[in-house]
Amino acid sequence: MIIGGIDEAGRGCIAGPLVICCATIDDKKEQSLKDLGVKDSKLLSPSARERIARELPKHVKFQLILVPPREIDEYVLCKDGSKNLNWLEADKSVELINMLSPNKVVVDCPSTNTKAYHEYIAERLLHKTVDIKTEHKADAKYLIVGAASILAKVARDAEIEKLKKHVGEDFGSGYMADPKTAEFLKRNWNKHPEIFRKSWTPYQVLSGMKKQKSLGEF
Repeated sequence: MIIGGIDEAGRGCIAGPLVICCATIDDKKEQSLKDLGVKDSKLLSPSARERIARELPKHVKFQLILVPPREIDEYVLCKDGSKNLNWLEADKSVELINMLSPNKVVVDCPSTNTKAYHEYIAERLLHKTVDIKTEHKADAKYLIVGAASILAKVARDAEIEKLKKHVGEDFGSGYMADPKTAEFLKRNWNKHPEIFRKSWTPYQVLSGMKKQKSLGEF
């Protein structure tokens, strides 16, 4: 039986893409992932993630989808309520499952309503026989989801490095909790708008789309 796992990297950052990955493997060979050191990518050092990511293509099939800021904004700023960030992830998860056609897939669920998220994905699959499981923090529970989390994280890190070369400056991780990123946004929100998510509150405050007392409240 071919099992799959889906996870993302970069959901909460203000700069750069959201990366979503689906990885698949024969369930009889899943132990090889444990032997490789696969676990939730957040529990691994950058060097360990990169080492494992180089080896994973020998063990799994996978597909990555890079979602640019403009597409994220389209979903987040949707006024009729038909789109949001969770449905964006779900739509991309559907694409990935349809591409790889596993028999069973575990999806790391970003929504508080796992039932609704599960039903949203199931309704849109080409192959209705796929057994879907949606769980919170699945990357810490399932090796194949952990593999997807590593591949997504390493791919996103590579995209961030490309963006740093593009703008000619090290702006940090792309998350507002990173002082480098916060400072870069304040100085460059209108100079490099293509790399930022304009639907995020910090960008909207700086651009005048939303009022806020102090930028320090970021």
